[in-house]
Amino acid sequence: MSTDDKNRAIAAAILPLVGGAGNITSVAHCMTRLRLGLRDRSLVQDEALKALPSVMGVVEDDTYQIVLGPGTVARVTPEFEALVAEGAAAAPVHTADDLAAQGAAIKAAQKAKNATPFKLFLRKIANIFVPLIPSLIGCGIIAGLNGLLINLGWLPGVTPALAAIASGFMALIAVFVGYNTAKEFGGTAILGGAVAAIIVYAGVAKIEVFGQALSPGQGGVLGALGAAVLAVYVEKWCRRWVPESLDVLVTPTLTVLISGLVTIFGLMFVAGEVSQAIGDFANWLLENAGAGAGFLLGGLFLPLVMLGLHQALIPIHTTLIEQQGYTVLLPILAMAGAGQVGAAMAVYLKLPRNGSIRRTIKSALPAGFLGVGEPLIYGVSLPLGRPFITACVGGAFGGGFIGLFNMLGDKVGSTAIGPSGWALFPLLDGNKGLGETIAIYAGGLLVGYLVGFVATYFWGFSRELIEEFDVDTEAVAPPEPVAAGGPTAGTAGTPEPVKV
Repeated sequence: MSTDDKNRAIAAAILPLVGGAGNITSVAHCMTRLRLGLRDRSLVQDEALKALPSVMGVVEDDTYQIVLGPGTVARVTPEFEALVAEGAAAAPVHTADDLAAQGAAIKAAQKAKNATPFKLFLRKIANIFVPLIPSLIGCGIIAGLNGLLINLGWLPGVTPALAAIASGFMALIAVFVGYNTAKEFGGTAILGGAVAAIIVYAGVAKIEVFGQALSPGQGGVLGALGAAVLAVYVEKWCRRWVPESLDVLVTPTLTVLISGLVTIFGLMFVAGEVSQAIGDFANWLLENAGAGAGFLLGGLFLPLVMLGLHQALIPIHTTLIEQQGYTVLLPILAMAGAGQVGAAMAVYLKLPRNGSIRRTIKSALPAGFLGVGEPLIYGVSLPLGRPFITACVGGAFGGGFIGLFNMLGDKVGSTAIGPSGWALFPLLDGNKGLGETIAIYAGGLLVGYLVGFVATYFWGFSRELIEEFDVDTEAVAPPEPVAAGGPTAGTAGTPEPVKV
């Protein structure tokens, strides 16, 4: 079977288990999950989905999320969208009653979602920055390669070109943020980009605000975000009041003019001060309380992810990368995944007779080492309960290790967001040599692995938990399909993954 056929087969297997094409209201994906909007949640067959070999787990948030893993999800999503489109074309809506029924189902599903206004706002912010991650990763790796070539004195004729390639995106990132912001908040995307472009225009250096000359890029991504949101509200106001015959001329002109003036004479200055404060606070925190701050950040990151609050960190990471060239927070937060890996290895040894769970761990560990923790979280530690907590302890000690070196003056940062675990090595940067930075990060991973393993092995299991799970599953029931990296199928008494 070709790769395209395989991806279409995965999509075809998933579609009927989520209620068919008629039950899908939206399709999107992030780095690891297929995110679906559903008309009727009751039509989803959770257990059958989890039993598919390609499905690592499911998560219910403001959308129904099916964990497929990095790479796979990006290839399956277009196939899934095509199948949904084919199904919709085969069964079109004909009557007003049908439309009314669909509207009622959508309203009921929306009401049933466990989403607060604050969480929905954070989701919007995340949707602005997540599409930028591939460019951040690509440019970050090129920047790291260029730095290595410069330090070695190799290819001096090529390094300026690599510098331009690596820096071009970051020089204009405010424009992309503005574009995505306007799109996410319901405005015309290109108008958001046009207003945000003012921030990086070199000519703003000739303008004085509050007695100070502006600097190109002042305010950065936060200024671009604020400018684009303002542009959306101005545009919507214009759409309401400007006559249709003049709309095409007046609305874009007023949107750019009003938002641009406010951006130049207010937002750039204010956002610049806020951005500077974020950078200063991050540096102060790690320089003065690095070990303690790292311990808390590394230990609490996974609970923040489950609550959806980690999305608030995305603009902070991006601001730090824009200001300093790297974010010092991401390597610390990456230690949470190291704790999960250590805990999973301990679970493997503590349950020698449970072949089903051990197979799940063996299949999920490679992804865990590369920073993809969902298979281990939703397939191993979280369903078991206490091992999830001891895994967080491992992450806390790993974060504290890196934070300690920040206190000692050795900053460890990442030039991009998204990757974690071993996948973060090509993106590492800091204020010392690359070798020293890599060594500190590797040391943090080892501490996270070790403490996660020890804490789980000695304190992660009660006697009752051992008795319940350390059983020969092959002797209890015939083998059933196991969702790779997902909850163990066919294991008597295995609890469901916690839905967040």
